[in-house]
Amino acid sequence: QLQLVESGGGLVQPGGSLRLSCAASGFTLAYHNIGWFRQAPGKEREGVSCINSSGGMTTYANSVKGRFTISRDNAKNTVYLQMNSLIPEDTAVYYCAADGTTHQAMCVLNRTPYDYWGQGAQVTVSS
Repeated sequence: QLQLVESGGGLVQPGGSLRLSCAASGFTLAYHNIGWFRQAPGKEREGVSCINSSGGMTTYANSVKGRFTISRDNAKNTVYLQMNSLIPEDTAVYYCAADGTTHQAMCVLNRTPYDYWGQGAQVTVSS
């Protein structure tokens, strides 16, 4: 069964760091573009970052550029989101998602091509 599982969320003080992991089972993550999305209470789900299947292309939302870094370890079938200099506005449930089509050169931050989703990980930034 195809599955994505996020881990690494939690409570952190402003200015702190967290690293989210997205582990895949039932399929080969290396063939798929992966996106990270987040949804805060009362807000739409928004794209945060994405990485293409080879790892050679990454994209970031303006709100996280320079603070978040996406990476992948295809040998471990895992994608990571390193989040530094966290601010309260980063508080949300974070989801990873896999593009349903394999070997796409470019990844995007809208939800359309992402067919497979994890269950989400809560990130709370608060003092």
